[in-house]
Amino acid sequence: MNHSSAEAEAETIEPLRYLKEEAAAIETELLRDYRFGQQQLIEIWGQACAIAITKAYPLSSLTKKQPTVLVICGPDQNGSIGLVCARHLRMFLVQEYEPTIYHPKRSSHSLHQDFTVQCEKMDIPFLSYLPTEVQLINDAYNLVIDAMLGPEADCANIKEPYSGILVTLKQIKIPIASVDVPSWDVEEQSQDGINPEVLISLTAPKKCAVSFTGKHFLAGRFLPYDIQKKYELNLPDFPGTDCLIEL
Repeated sequence: MNHSSAEAEAETIEPLRYLKEEAAAIETELLRDYRFGQQQLIEIWGQACAIAITKAYPLSSLTKKQPTVLVICGPDQNGSIGLVCARHLRMFLVQEYEPTIYHPKRSSHSLHQDFTVQCEKMDIPFLSYLPTEVQLINDAYNLVIDAMLGPEADCANIKEPYSGILVTLKQIKIPIASVDVPSWDVEEQSQDGINPEVLISLTAPKKCAVSFTGKHFLAGRFLPYDIQKKYELNLPDFPGTDCLIEL
């Protein structure tokens, strides 16, 4: 390909689409029309999140002697994804991280309970409370994974214990990696929200990620091509056989 034709092709590349309410519609189609299972999707996303953490924070980059990671899980789907992420981090034998889970409000959903039991059976510790003394968190962990509030959350009406957790997370000095959306509004980054260093978008990035300036990963390779085309997602080409890409 000559230089001029390469430039012409570059000019025709459509920009990546950032989702609002389309995210829920896509998930509904995956579950209803393509017969993906909810557990299957959560497993795909959780494993991709764990891999993103290993890329953003390889063991050699961690400053503490122990490769400790705090995973804070919410009561809904993002929380389940956080549980799967913690399990996979624990299972990486070459890079064996030491996750600890804080899961203050557990869901009664059977899938969520199953993911919780899997973590317990793998001897992943669960915190009974989150220290309000920020320095205790800074000293104990290398980073925090925010798997609290997903796109479905009403971020204008965050209740305890999550409103208190957000107050604490705004003060910590160690890095935060957020799952799908930081615990702020899905459509617009809030100055009142937490400020993650890493964002791991699931399926396609959400509207709040437009202004995100940190390290940004996308886990969306599993999406059927017809859905990508229907919603004009314009996903990038994933490298090799990787399940995620850094944007």
